Amino acid sequence: MRAATLGPPTSTPATPTGPLLSDQARRAGSSAIRDLLAQASRPGMISLAGGIPDATRFPTDELADIARRVIATDGVGALQYGRTEGTDECRAVLSTHLGFDDPESLLITTGAQQGLTLTVRALINPGDRVIVSEAEYVGMLQVLQAHGAVPVAIPADHDGLDTEHLADLLASGARPKACYLVPHFHNPTGATIGVDRWAHLGELSARYGFVVIEDDPYRDLYFDDEPPTVVHTDPDLTVHLRSTSKSLAPGLRVGVVRAPHDVHRAMVTAKQSLDLHTSTLGQAIVCEAVRASWYSEHLAQLRASYSRKCGVLRTEIDRALADRIDTMNAPGGGMFLWVGFTEPIETEQWLGRALDQGVCFVPGGAFSPTGGLPSSARFSFATASEGELVEAVRRLAASLPAGSARHGSATLKPG
Repeated sequence: MRAATLGPPTSTPATPTGPLLSDQARRAGSSAIRDLLAQASRPGMISLAGGIPDATRFPTDELADIARRVIATDGVGALQYGRTEGTDECRAVLSTHLGFDDPESLLITTGAQQGLTLTVRALINPGDRVIVSEAEYVGMLQVLQAHGAVPVAIPADHDGLDTEHLADLLASGARPKACYLVPHFHNPTGATIGVDRWAHLGELSARYGFVVIEDDPYRDLYFDDEPPTVVHTDPDLTVHLRSTSKSLAPGLRVGVVRAPHDVHRAMVTAKQSLDLHTSTLGQAIVCEAVRASWYSEHLAQLRASYSRKCGVLRTEIDRALADRIDTMNAPGGGMFLWVGFTEPIETEQWLGRALDQGVCFVPGGAFSPTGGLPSSARFSFATASEGELVEAVRRLAASLPAGSARHGSATLKPG
């Protein structure tokens, strides 16, 4: 067989918007929130945009001590290549810490976001339909778009996904491949799915054979009562994702996925071609941190701080923008406040004026698979200080057209 010879080009060179890029690359879209982070770094800007943990709460001294100790006592193991599935120690420790019953069913991922990519790659073909909320996590929508999936948005409220609506959809003949769910303190709405709805979702999954993708990175950030550890869905039809990014530090990039056997193996194979394995040093640091005597107090202080900040932001928005609020959620944890405004406020246009005032947030349309939610917005209370949150709302009110913001008392509705 003769090798091909390279001669001069015989056609017009490929362009970045033409055949040079793969179909998947051209399907992929940029995150509006990631684009906003560039604005958030401007001097004097107060950001209510990104789902970014409070850096002042990172246990930097404790993590530095752990890193030094890990390298001193097991430098070879912590710095060498490791198994794609994750180290045996990390899987065992996180299995116990997170309440999983079988370490062998776990895959350690480079953050939960990689876990979502691997899940979709293992489960979803182009054209497959995936159930999502009408306001959904942007990172998952990006993954679905990149893989050619079709998101099917259904209503949700303060009790999460409307499973009665889903049941009607299924009864009419719809056959989704999967249903995506952020069960606790949903991003962006802050909602936690009700126990009855979660059980109903499990029944629908078993009856119609679709997979439930439970993405649960905010579970540890409850304000008062810890969410119950209850299995509502069939483990053979459930992919469960957790993360240490919100509870410990996102720079460690350690997430974990529990998946059915065949899905687990497919994800391991896919991960081999992506990054071989998650950082062994990061895994070792996380193992030591979650077992440390200070970790529970660290979480308690983090929860208390976020609870106070959430209260400040809700109070200030109610005080300054009451007459323009339609709904405002009352989250029991997490990092986000979701507000629906009365017309004619269009939050995407409002954002431009807010940026001029030195404050940013995310318009609701960024979370809509259908291009809806023009009068909604997500405000993150995690990153800014309590004083900055007060000033941020003052700037928000100042950025509305004259007469749009009047003092009063809104009827605060869960959502």
